[in-house]
Amino acid sequence: MDIHEALYTTRMMRRLRPEPIPLDVQARILDAAVRAPNGGNTQRWHFLAVDDPALKSELAQLFRQGRALEYEKFAAGTGPMVAPAPGADPTRHDETMRRIKGSGDYLADHFEEVPLLLFVFAIDDLGGANIYPAIWSALLAARAEGVGGVMTMVLRNFNDRVNELLGVPVEEGWTMSAMLALGYPRGRWGVAANRRPVQEVSSRNHWGTPFGVDVPQPLWPHDYLAPDLATVG
Repeated sequence: MDIHEALYTTRMMRRLRPEPIPLDVQARILDAAVRAPNGGNTQRWHFLAVDDPALKSELAQLFRQGRALEYEKFAAGTGPMVAPAPGADPTRHDETMRRIKGSGDYLADHFEEVPLLLFVFAIDDLGGANIYPAIWSALLAARAEGVGGVMTMVLRNFNDRVNELLGVPVEEGWTMSAMLALGYPRGRWGVAANRRPVQEVSSRNHWGTPFGVDVPQPLWPHDYLAPDLATVG
């Protein structure tokens, strides 16, 4: 798969089919993840794959409880995504949140059917600087295999219980960074159409100074090099 196709069409997939992901596919996904850049090449990460039905069932109960907590915060106006970004359209933000809740409800209701839960742990992660490149590499590699997924932190509401269930050696400093739910998607891949364009979210040299180029539409697959981009300013 062309790298730009992977970059442009990898998106969060929450509606997943129950058929298992072959072990060789899982191996390729994780082998790509461990090639990600990380500070000092210290590789302070651990990937824990969960496919045991009984364990997934226990985690599903926690996941549903965690989502209920998150949406209680959201309803009270205290959730992390309750307000749109500065300059964003509030109506579009509300519609996005509605869609995300719908697909998130599906994931919660069918959590036991997700073929693979991939928990990602790190030590002294500097706010995620070392682990998030690996997570994104895993999602891109999954996309190349036709596997969809979503990164979620809902289960961090129950860190102690999750650590107990998974036997995490927390005394060594391991902390859950995120969990990926992975499976073959029910939906279709496609370029995200609801992104604000480059010139609205970018500056040059000083905040608010025009970036210098307008990008009226996604540059892939139309013409990635786009020699006719309009220079502004």
